[in-house]
Amino acid sequence: MKIIFFLFVFLTNILMVFYVSLRGWQVLQSFPTLKLGYVSAQVFLFLLLLSVFIFRDAYSDAVAKVVSFIAFTYMIVLIYWLLSFLLVDVIRISNYFIHFSPSGMSVFRLWALGISTVVIVIALVIGNYNFNHPRTVHLQLKVDKVLPKKHVRIVAASDLHLGFSIDKSMFKKYVSLINEHKPDLVLLAGDIADNATAPIVRQNMAEEFKHIQAPMGCYAISGNHEYFSENPFAMQKYLTEAGVTYLRDSVTLVATSFYVVGRDDKMNPNRKSLQQIMQNIDKSKPVILLDHQPFNLDEAAQNGVDLQLSGHTHNGQFFPGNLFVKRMYELAHGYLKKGKTHYYVSSGLGLWGPQYRIGTQSELVVIDLISN
Repeated sequence: MKIIFFLFVFLTNILMVFYVSLRGWQVLQSFPTLKLGYVSAQVFLFLLLLSVFIFRDAYSDAVAKVVSFIAFTYMIVLIYWLLSFLLVDVIRISNYFIHFSPSGMSVFRLWALGISTVVIVIALVIGNYNFNHPRTVHLQLKVDKVLPKKHVRIVAASDLHLGFSIDKSMFKKYVSLINEHKPDLVLLAGDIADNATAPIVRQNMAEEFKHIQAPMGCYAISGNHEYFSENPFAMQKYLTEAGVTYLRDSVTLVATSFYVVGRDDKMNPNRKSLQQIMQNIDKSKPVILLDHQPFNLDEAAQNGVDLQLSGHTHNGQFFPGNLFVKRMYELAHGYLKKGKTHYYVSSGLGLWGPQYRIGTQSELVVIDLISN
């Protein structure tokens, strides 16, 4: 899976870099020094991006953090330049047939490159701010079952993607934000690690997991990125030793009053069905399900789940990704109720790759679960 993913990213980026470099070279014909610098920068930054995927483990965590930030920033700039050049090419082709601007295309292309670059820079500034300032989503949800008290406060986070990009100092801020809401229990809905457990261990992030304050406990499940690491069970072992209850196709009864069900990620083709996992539980008690990827939502309703929490989609992370994920999932982000089952798909507290939220927002989810 890792090799297939790498090949896809490599070939896609090769094509994008070639197209963007060619179009930039053509636009900057009147500026020899600038066009040479432009193409040289494209090649250098692409090689830097490539090194993040191939040689990342050879870098120290501090160097990897800086190199990844620059390389992934280039990746998002590359995508936006690609869209800009494609739009300009559509206009050029239209002009070829309609002749609405027979002599002004070269000037138009130069202005388009300049304006698009300014717009991209502004979008990056706003996007990085959105990533570094997660919002808190507050929900009050009622269940027709008895809870151990009038309302139970759940703080849920998905897609932390801890590693060298989102490092211990950032995770410490996340833990402070979680504790600020005084949760009864904390639920971590997968993709806790980014790609490997090693940088998490090196930075002793277990120390921060132990600082999570939740009298009813902290519970976690696997996401697809746990399966990208050196061992899909490595994060489970690490978190268990840090005092986090890790649920892998398993159930735990909390405060003798309600269940938390954790599914293994869809990456495991042999994971149990939800019906198998829940076959021995008392469904007169409230049931909360953690399932990283929000597929087959009806399965939760059919099995008597009261609340399902998912992540994975990042809500597309940056425009136009959010438009694509809306077509891929019944619920790509936000709240939905089907029958008596509540669903929430989080856009994620952290993210993979470029540290920008353009048209989306990093978020922490606070749910007050109330007995009717």
